[in-house]
Amino acid sequence: MNPGGAVLSPSGSPALAIAEIGWVMFVGAALLFALTMALLAWAVGGGETRRRFSVSAWILGGGIALPVVVLVALFLYTHGRVASGASGAEAPLIVGVVGRDWWWELRYRDPRDGREIVLANELHLPAGQSVILGLNSGDVIHSFWVPALAGKVDMIPGRVQQLRVSTGEPGRHRGQCAEFCGEQHAQMALEVVVVPPEQFDAWLRAQAAPAAAPRGEAATRGMALFRSEGCDGCHAVRGLAEGGASGPDLTHVASRRLIGAGSLVADEAGLARWIAGVQHLKPGARMPQYDRLDPEDLAALAAFLAQLR
Repeated sequence: MNPGGAVLSPSGSPALAIAEIGWVMFVGAALLFALTMALLAWAVGGGETRRRFSVSAWILGGGIALPVVVLVALFLYTHGRVASGASGAEAPLIVGVVGRDWWWELRYRDPRDGREIVLANELHLPAGQSVILGLNSGDVIHSFWVPALAGKVDMIPGRVQQLRVSTGEPGRHRGQCAEFCGEQHAQMALEVVVVPPEQFDAWLRAQAAPAAAPRGEAATRGMALFRSEGCDGCHAVRGLAEGGASGPDLTHVASRRLIGAGSLVADEAGLARWIAGVQHLKPGARMPQYDRLDPEDLAALAAFLAQLR
């Protein structure tokens, strides 16, 4: 899922509008370039015909009339295209997206009771629907960019920017912070998962539920380590370890495909690697490295997290 490649394969509006406008401008620029080269060849080729055109005619025709006609046509086209893409019914879903160094906090509302559901790094959206994303930053300026869905929008501390998208067909898309925000800017990826509406509703209900109690001796020991090592000071596991809010919410971390904002696969081995080697994998991340844990404790902690689905 390359964000650059997705620019040429948009999945929903306004990405489709951006792609269409881009192709129109590209083809128009190519035609103007060909016309310019043809005029240049004609001008240097000699002949009596070119002498019949006065200097003022060239200035008025090629320097004023042609640019005015072309720019006005482009303005009317792009204005009409953007306006038509912005119209539509009220969006049924609003999702808060907060950029942080160097991960993404996602906020949904439980449709049953209105409670806020805080997730991280994997944005789920219903297919074929209009969605409003409320974009904000918790530290420095970030930029939200999922090229398959929309253009870039800056995320500014203290200000909420709205981005309305139409999700198109089911699929997975890669997003990326597009504003340099520090040491690990390049490793601040966002995975966007577009699924059928009924599947999205089931997913949201599951994400709203608290974490299940650990199963097995290793996972139970891992939960005790999660608390004793102070992991719950930064990370929340709803129903088991409440309170931490400075790091990603881990209530259902194993239900995500990736961890560390795209760094590793969210299986037991990947979780163990992240815990023990986070500063090697993502230097500067706001998390201490737990390489001091013995192998048994590390495996137990990873087993606990791997059950959080």
